[in-house]
Amino acid sequence: MKETLKKIQGTAQRVLSSIEHQEAPVLTFPIRSLSNVEYNEKEGYFKILNKVKERKLTANTIKTFAQTLLLMNESKKIIETDDIMTKREAYYVSKNWGDAKFNEQPESDAVMDDIEAMMRTQREQIGFIPEEDGGAVAGAITIIEKDPETGEDIEIDCTKFASGAYNIPNQVEGLKFKTNAKFVLAIETAGMFQRLVKHKYWKSANCILVSLKGVPSRATRRFIRKLADENKLDVFVFTDGDPYGYLNIYRTLKVGSGNAAHINEFFCVPNAKFIGVTPQDIIDYKLPTHPLKDIDIKRLKDGMKNDPFVKHHKEWEKALKQMATLKKRAEQQAFASHDLNYVISTYLPDKLKDHSKWLP
Repeated sequence: MKETLKKIQGTAQRVLSSIEHQEAPVLTFPIRSLSNVEYNEKEGYFKILNKVKERKLTANTIKTFAQTLLLMNESKKIIETDDIMTKREAYYVSKNWGDAKFNEQPESDAVMDDIEAMMRTQREQIGFIPEEDGGAVAGAITIIEKDPETGEDIEIDCTKFASGAYNIPNQVEGLKFKTNAKFVLAIETAGMFQRLVKHKYWKSANCILVSLKGVPSRATRRFIRKLADENKLDVFVFTDGDPYGYLNIYRTLKVGSGNAAHINEFFCVPNAKFIGVTPQDIIDYKLPTHPLKDIDIKRLKDGMKNDPFVKHHKEWEKALKQMATLKKRAEQQAFASHDLNYVISTYLPDKLKDHSKWLP
């Protein structure tokens, strides 16, 4: 946190110095998009390149410039008082800023992301946290948290939940783990997660189940990364068979995104493997399907043309082409057409055994 404070104070000092020299101050931010990343399989994530944008104080930028400095000031106060501020609270705090107030939360979220990128740090380290919590965890793991009041360890045995699960908190850096599990299984939908929990799949497979709840939150991604790194665990991802599951959920978890390129290094899970529903599974398992929507087809085309991850891994390029040819998608729950617990008795065991059916 001291390092973050130094960065804030250094930026403020440079702005002041420019003003004192009667020069227009400039703030510099890295460009956050797929056009400013490179993918190297060895490093394992979308690495941000050197393209930057400048925010120079002019008549046109004065409001955004002021909002950036005022939000940096709020961050400084949060760090100095060891407090937190949700993204929604930051939006409301701005209502005291007169003409510099944010009219909508997306405006404050965007400025917050700019500050995070400019500081080359994690948003949580500048004191801002999201409203929503992370995913859910069940299975062969004990999670150790610090009691915020006493500082004593609290152990949460995730095998003791009957039907519930451990909710991943917004901040996970202080968590510790005890586990003898063989791997982590990250699951797209809450419904499939609940099925695996109800029948204690984690027990027969000796694994840890994590519900992603759609595109995983930053806390969920960081939790899985930390868990995998510290315990040398493989991570398998089970999503629907559609472009959203492939490119928004899995690819974001594994290598990050263009918009968050400045923090991918900390939030991606490079060793993740895809064992979700592939286009070939639709054929092999004779799954019920839905036709691809226009937005699905556009996502497939964008992925094949512009996504550095897809272009690097020919297996994914082939899978996306196959889906585009089939013009069909299938949900995780489609296996219920064979039997409600087909995923437990057949699909997951078979998929985990046959490495040739995994996607990178």
